[in-house]
Amino acid sequence: MTSGQKPRAFRITPEPAAEPSVITTPLAARPPQARIVDEPFEIVDAADGVAVPVAPRSRSPWGTLFLSAVGGLVSLGVGLSVERMIADLFQAAPWLGWVALALLGLAALALLAIVVRELAGLRRERKIERLRQSALDALATRDHTGAQAVVQALSTFYADRDTLSAGRARIDAAADAILDVDDRIGLAEHELLAGLDRQARNAIATTAKQVSAVTALSPRAIVDVAFVVFAAVRLLRRIAAIYGGRPGFLGFLRLGRAALAHLTVTGGMAVGESVMQQVLGLGIAARVSAKLGEGVLNGLMTARFGLAALNVCRPLPFVREAPPRLADVAGELLRSAEAEPKS
Repeated sequence: MTSGQKPRAFRITPEPAAEPSVITTPLAARPPQARIVDEPFEIVDAADGVAVPVAPRSRSPWGTLFLSAVGGLVSLGVGLSVERMIADLFQAAPWLGWVALALLGLAALALLAIVVRELAGLRRERKIERLRQSALDALATRDHTGAQAVVQALSTFYADRDTLSAGRARIDAAADAILDVDDRIGLAEHELLAGLDRQARNAIATTAKQVSAVTALSPRAIVDVAFVVFAAVRLLRRIAAIYGGRPGFLGFLRLGRAALAHLTVTGGMAVGESVMQQVLGLGIAARVSAKLGEGVLNGLMTARFGLAALNVCRPLPFVREAPPRLADVAGELLRSAEAEPKS
């Protein structure tokens, strides 16, 4: 600025703001986003009809490897012992050796039949489990095609039961008229499983009453424990047979483990407040002796196990049919308790 020139002020006029522009980024150019993947859950139907999520358990391979190795060693030892015994019998008397070989052949044939029976029972149990899981998936995803496949597989599964032929015919007649997934599976449940549910419920109530009566009258606790275990084993086999399962020894152990796990999840293993409230609400404590009340509690816990076994053995979840509850057999136990003479 030259000398003698007065300073001047300048006003800076802001330019009009540009309209905001939307910048779009192609989908392929976007940075990858983190996704949270939940661990898979197994859905277990509780005995009161509430689905309970069970987190999967990780299994260590070392236990299986140990059992396999020990089983192999035991098999080798037994095989060598049998071979030496047959050789000694041939040396002592040839006819004894041939008799031993014949007995060994019969034992091998019986073992083969047992293995085939066990595999067939396991295969049938897994088929029931796949049917139940497929039905749950179809209901969750509203998959109409999957529901049709489940209903068709269930009809095929019970194709050898003449008492369900009318139900299968009604399902086939209404196949094209049903569009809802719940209605389709609910119809199959009503036509094919409603009668089986009644049989299973009657079996549970009968066994619970037997356990209640025997444990109320038995003088020793060891008799109570033995009869409760025997009744639970027989009830589990009966329910499995009602729904089409034919478990062998391994299949029975698998079903028993699943039923006990179901009981643990639903809180039925402990004789807790809920069972006590149901028993006291029926007025048992005021009308019967302590021993008879203990028998009724044992019967209620047997019924709880039976309900868990029903949910494990049933090939479909409860959709339209009402699931049986513990209160359905509590009234029967009360009437049986009142029929017994007071001590």
